[in-house]
Amino acid sequence: MKKTILLVDDSMPMLFLLEAVLGKEYAIVTAQDGLVAMSWLMNGNKPDLIISDLQMPNIDGWELLNYISGSYLFQDTPVIVLSGYYKDTTSDLELKHPNVREVIQKPFDPTQLLQKIGYILNREMSISA
Repeated sequence: MKKTILLVDDSMPMLFLLEAVLGKEYAIVTAQDGLVAMSWLMNGNKPDLIISDLQMPNIDGWELLNYISGSYLFQDTPVIVLSGYYKDTTSDLELKHPNVREVIQKPFDPTQLLQKIGYILNREMSISA
C-alpha cells in the first residue's frame, strides 16, 4: 500500500509538477491552501507526510504548521516545507515547529526531494516501530 502525501500549495502548476514527480511512488492528495488542507485533515484523514508552501491565501503555511503541531492527531506527522520564502526560514521552522523535518527552497531538485521524502518516511517508520 502506498504512503499518502498531502501537498499544500496555491500554485496549480506546482501541484501538478509535484503530483507528477511523486505520484508513481506515493498516493497524493492536493490542497490549494491551508484551509482546504485543514478541512481534509479534520475529516479524519491522516497523511504519512505533508509538503507545504508557506505563502498562500486564506490559511497560510505558518498557520497550518501551528494547527498540525498543536493537534494530538497530527503531532507526529512529518512536514517538509517547500517554499520560495527563505528569510531565515530554516532556523525559525526547526525551532518553532517540531513537525518540520526539512525546509527546501524553490526551485528544487525533484530527485533530491524524492530522496528526502524516502529518508523521512523510513526514519519515521523505524522510530514508531
